[in-house]
This record gives sequence, C-alpha cells and structure tokens, in this order.
Amino acid sequence: MNPIYQQAKFINSSPHLRNTPPDEGREVAFAGRSNAGKSSAINTLTRQNSLARISKTPGRTQMLNFFEINADLRFVDLPGYGYAKVPVAVKLEWHKLMETYLTSRKSLCAIVLVMDVRLPLTDFDWQMVEWCQHTGLPLHILLTKADKLAYGASKNTLLKVQKELKGLTVPVTLQLFSSLKKTGIDELHNALDELFSGAAEMGA
Repeated sequence: MNPIYQQAKFINSSPHLRNTPPDEGREVAFAGRSNAGKSSAINTLTRQNSLARISKTPGRTQMLNFFEINADLRFVDLPGYGYAKVPVAVKLEWHKLMETYLTSRKSLCAIVLVMDVRLPLTDFDWQMVEWCQHTGLPLHILLTKADKLAYGASKNTLLKVQKELKGLTVPVTLQLFSSLKKTGIDELHNALDELFSGAAEMGA
C-alpha cells in the first residue's frame, strides 16, 4: 500500500476551469454515476472519512473538486452523472463542465470510472469508456459496493465487464471494491501508482 495517498488534501472546487489549480503535473479524474459511491471510494482510498463530501442525495457533486496528493499529483472528483433530480438545464451545465475539463485539461493522465457492481456499464459509463478510447487515456474501472453481492456474483460481474471491454485499444484495468468492508484498497493504490508513473514515463 502506498501511504502517499493518505496525504491527499482538498484544495478547491470550481464550477468552471477558470479557478482550477494550474494545469501542470498529473491528475487522475474520478468519474461515475451519481450514486455509484465515488466520494466514498475517494475517502476510503485516502483513509479520510470526510475528504470528499458524501450526501444521501445523489448528485451533490456539482463542481470539479481538486485534491492535492503532493506538488505534482492530484485527484479530481468530477460531477456525478445520470441520476440527480435536478433541472435539465443544470444537468446540461454539468455535462458541459465535464466535457470542457476532459477535452482541455493537459495534466489529466487517466480516468478512474466508478460503477456500482449491481449496475455496471450504463449508457453514461459507455460514453466515458468511448471517450477514453477516442483520446487514448488509460482507464481503471472500480466496481464498487461489492459487499452488496455474494463474492461469486460480484466476481462474475467483473468477468462479464472485462469481456465487454475486450476490444478496447486503450489500457484498461478493473477491480472489485467495497468502501464498507475496506476491500480492494491495496489494489486501487497499485493501479494509481501505475497510472501516475505511466504518465510520468510519457512525459506528462
């Protein structure tokens, strides 16, 4: 386990790119459906209970949230998509914000796509997968809430998702994860190590 991720600290939230941290170093963005457990996963991975805001109302992550790991590395918590009971105009703004970030942020080096193991590969998830395929960004898929299923059932879902993504040409890894049971943390740390180091090797 890499203790560096426990040093993560919140630095700012922004509804647009103007007030974000300087576009330098390396960023891994966490994306996912509003109720997939994205904020819980970030808190579990950093061993901090309230680093990322958790709400009982899905869709509360409405801005780009930046977390500094060290001077060169950051996490970004993207707005959750596909569930929140908000006006269509607001959803369109979230979509525009994400699209602008994903297409213009030079320090973005990889995506962690968070999916509920009971509802993987929604239409929104596929959009993100296809975007990574189009841009060549490495992708790590986190199948969260694995504690909600028996191990055999969750493992079968993992294999099914793996098969669905077989034709992709971008680097793709995936794992089971449970914030409640604290399982999959070491595996996620190892995946992040690879994503950040891979970007460094490419000169990101």
